Amino acid sequence: MNIFDIRKKLSLNTFSVEMIKSILQEEYSHPVQKINAMIKKGELIQLKKGIYTFSEDYRNHSLNLISTANMLYKPSYVSFEYALSFYSLIPERVYTITSASTSRSKEFETPLGRFSYTKIPLIAYSLGIDWKFDENDGGYMIATAEKALCDKIYTDKRVSNIKKDEIESYLEEDLRIDIDDLKSLDSKLIWKISMAYSSKTLQSLASIIKRS
Repeated sequence: MNIFDIRKKLSLNTFSVEMIKSILQEEYSHPVQKINAMIKKGELIQLKKGIYTFSEDYRNHSLNLISTANMLYKPSYVSFEYALSFYSLIPERVYTITSASTSRSKEFETPLGRFSYTKIPLIAYSLGIDWKFDENDGGYMIATAEKALCDKIYTDKRVSNIKKDEIESYLEEDLRIDIDDLKSLDSKLIWKISMAYSSKTLQSLASIIKRS
């Protein structure tokens, strides 16, 4: 069984050791040895123990880094700067794939780049998450624009005691968000998230967006 045979049977670009072992066990009594051999040949890339992706030459489609981030550390969803850039709320291109998790904060340096995970309270975790489906990579989770912004503000120590009349300046000068872009955000969702976070700053953000 060569890499092309495996590629036909495994549709995902990023996968767990259990997924690929179930295929290799059809032919190999020691599938882990085969996995290690494919890594040495440059056919597979190990992102961390038990999580792999096909090398670029063997992918049938472009890599979905959001799906990869979800799989690399669970439970998690992509949020913060990467999601804000995804929604074009901030102008900068973000190279670290940033995620929120209920597990401890963690970072992974991989051949695909850096993946960072920031712990948030469980009570706020499930609010404002979009589940999307990609026929190549299956389902994956990313914060809505509202949740990504709330996650960023809540975890930014620079604004823990910010005053209400300073929030717009923070959004424009620190995050470089165009205030006009906030008009499309759902103030009711931000309010719900602010209550889960018990954050007066986020409550003030909801009020700013509601009147904009």
